Amino acid sequence: MEYPFPSTKMLDLAGKNVSNVNFASAVGGVVGIVRVGRSVAYMKKTRILFLCTGNACRSQMAEGWARHLKPNEIEAASAGTKPAGLSSRAVHVMAEAGVDISGQRSKHVSEFAGQKFDCVVTLCGGAHESCPVFPAKTKVIHRGFDDPAAAAGSEEEILDVFRRVRDEIRDFVKTLPGGLDAPEPKE
Repeated sequence: MEYPFPSTKMLDLAGKNVSNVNFASAVGGVVGIVRVGRSVAYMKKTRILFLCTGNACRSQMAEGWARHLKPNEIEAASAGTKPAGLSSRAVHVMAEAGVDISGQRSKHVSEFAGQKFDCVVTLCGGAHESCPVFPAKTKVIHRGFDDPAAAAGSEEEILDVFRRVRDEIRDFVKTLPGGLDAPEPKE
């Protein structure tokens, strides 16, 4: 069921008059109730699926960052086209940043068949090329990041690559959901 609530951009339009933000569960998603002066506005969370090939590192980090940084704005999920299991290195570097993703698991994109997302964000070339078809209202964008699982060297050198990618994904997630409308960067 679709709800006639304004997008999350309404908060930006409301500016500094936003107060008394409360969230309530509703059929089909979580809806925010925002009081602006005497007016009441309703806001549906932006549903984002982060997709990569293995759902082991990048998409798991993106899901973790979205849940950590934007819990009132984004309903995040992650999946892979060929799930490979959650990377212990991804869990480790996210924990260093204060984000616990140890309870997440690697999922195949087919687990989300029939679910509606506002946006699917592919985080690697493989997932972008083999991204399944989503309903017409679903925006699909690509934001590529290096695969930290492909890093070589000592354990510390590999972890440094994981940390760099973690931080790049964090910076991207900080722009959401508004950043979904930005032009895709040239790779």
